[in-house]
Amino acid sequence: MNERHTYRVIVRGTWEGLTEDARARLLAEAGEHGMASMRFTEEGSLSYEPAPLKHFSMRYVVVSDAADGEEMAGAIAEDRAEGALRGLGYGFGDLKSTVTDLDTMKINRKSRSRR
Repeated sequence: MNERHTYRVIVRGTWEGLTEDARARLLAEAGEHGMASMRFTEEGSLSYEPAPLKHFSMRYVVVSDAADGEEMAGAIAEDRAEGALRGLGYGFGDLKSTVTDLDTMKINRKSRSRR
């Protein structure tokens, strides 16, 4: 069985070609998609600022084969983001992802002797 890794992926993009209805929905729901809503989930969490309504980010947790690496995790998250945004009827473009492999991340802990 292949080793699995857990990745945190931030997909960033720009709003493009929003309809008036989509723009109105985004502005009405902006309070639900601010800094406090930023969480890494399998379904993704959308965050954006209403003024100017230009950029957004989506945060994902992706679990995949370690051999596929960070590039595949980024592609999976971008695919999820595209599907979610299309499903909501939001126009978007210029998706870019930043990936962190939680299984290889080094954690520096302060030793108790340094108090």
